[in-house]
Amino acid sequence: MNRIINKPTLAIGNQNSQGLSSHAFSIRSFVTWPLLISSFALLTACGGGGGSSSDSSTASEETSTASDDDSATIELTANDEALIALIETNNLDRSSVDARDLPDIESPMAQLGMKLFYSKSLGGGFDSACVTCHHPVLGGGDDLSLPIGVEAVTPDQLGQGRTHQDGLPLVPRNAPTVYNIGFWDTGLFWDSRVESLGKEANTNGAVSGIRTPDSDFGVADTNAGDNLVAAQARFPVTSSEEMKTDDFENGSDNDTIRTHLAARIGDYDEGAGELTTNEWLTEFQTAFGVTTDASSLVTFDNIAEAIGEYERSMVFMNNPWRNYLDGDTTALTEDQKAGALLFFTRVTDGGAGCAACHNGELFSDGQHHTVAFPHFGPGKGDGNDDDFGRERETGNTADRYRFRTPSLLNVATTAPYGHVGAYQTLEDVVRHYTNPQRRVNDFFDDGGWCQLEQFEDIANCSSLYPNAEANSQLALNKLAQDRINNDTRFPQNPRLNGTEVNQLVAFLEALTDPCVEDRDCLDPWIPDTSDTGPDGNQLNAVDRNGDLL
Repeated sequence: MNRIINKPTLAIGNQNSQGLSSHAFSIRSFVTWPLLISSFALLTACGGGGGSSSDSSTASEETSTASDDDSATIELTANDEALIALIETNNLDRSSVDARDLPDIESPMAQLGMKLFYSKSLGGGFDSACVTCHHPVLGGGDDLSLPIGVEAVTPDQLGQGRTHQDGLPLVPRNAPTVYNIGFWDTGLFWDSRVESLGKEANTNGAVSGIRTPDSDFGVADTNAGDNLVAAQARFPVTSSEEMKTDDFENGSDNDTIRTHLAARIGDYDEGAGELTTNEWLTEFQTAFGVTTDASSLVTFDNIAEAIGEYERSMVFMNNPWRNYLDGDTTALTEDQKAGALLFFTRVTDGGAGCAACHNGELFSDGQHHTVAFPHFGPGKGDGNDDDFGRERETGNTADRYRFRTPSLLNVATTAPYGHVGAYQTLEDVVRHYTNPQRRVNDFFDDGGWCQLEQFEDIANCSSLYPNAEANSQLALNKLAQDRINNDTRFPQNPRLNGTEVNQLVAFLEALTDPCVEDRDCLDPWIPDTSDTGPDGNQLNAVDRNGDLL
């Protein structure tokens, strides 16, 4: 039987660095109605799981009677009652964006960063930019399984249809989204090779030092910059596959590469005259509010800081789930509510257990786990095109095939999924967790990477990565061993029927900020496409049809 209550207002606690709130989820209005059924009973009865054929969305349809004051009545469904109980029991919260010091896109520094982010002058061969792999319209990524950075057939064409001059992608891992990158407090990249040493909450790595590939593991890089994002911005320009090319500063160390690029932008020393058009000094002076000369102001440290501030301005968190946490019980459909119950309920209680790793405001614990998604591609040099993941940083074999938990915010827009982009849909991802061995077998039986849009038209596709299936099996074996050793947050497969899979997908879609699906809303993060930027090298991205993104 449905209950009628006054429209609630939720009081939100603070988020800790490991996931769930450190304060109770306080419901000012909900406390006035009795929870007659225990939390455990609610979760097991309404959370699905166990292979049950029941459909949680068959609960009585929610209705609401709006009024002009705050006392509008809301009718709670059985899903609402169960979900509210779960929220209280698990201390879930809606942490405030205001807890962080993040820039506005209109700030001078973010504006400079945007121009640099879109400039191919930071590519060694003038054919790639940061935006090549991280365009706002493409989910903050590139819409590809494996990125194509330098030497594309058509440098300004992004997304599906972008091809390398040699035919194959050379970047070995899927491009993570830059959306909400200012909310990471742990590490960046799939292996967290840029990592906060203290991981203090709400700091974006700004307190205890940041380790990078330029420093030993566990040791702070004194040149990392003020936060994780500025530190991360220092590395794509040094990768021959992503932005540098083999022909630019071949054999040089990272600092030499960055120094040359800064001199190119600043028009001094070894970079003097490399840009036919160069108005960067004025841009830097405006952003930093100084009249310093180019050699002192246009440094790579300042370039990375500006790019980082542009990226950190990409805050897209206003989604239906957060609206639900704010007290709007109409923000989610019944399927989405049922999916939320599955998501946050442990496998042993009949749920999917997703929140074991996907928790906190980012829906990520920031840690590294073996989940054994299919592997293919050129690999990271670990033999036979393999990729050992986090082990490459820690040197600990226990970390083999472990990758950082991705954020699920806006996940409906960030396909394909996994460290090599093996799965094209959220349904594929959810079904993987129900039986990793079977799903990996199915992936290769169905054509492996050749079934993916990026690869389907490549000649001799099936012979590209002969070790892929064997490497994927090694990851599956590692997952099995982790389970035996009780060293995983994925200790068993959830039992989900088709309805429950669809409900989980529906909930994941409710984590999407409508802005990221609206080109007009994203417009502030995309420079004027009628312009070519301060150096004439602005990447004005087009799709495979030649239409502007």
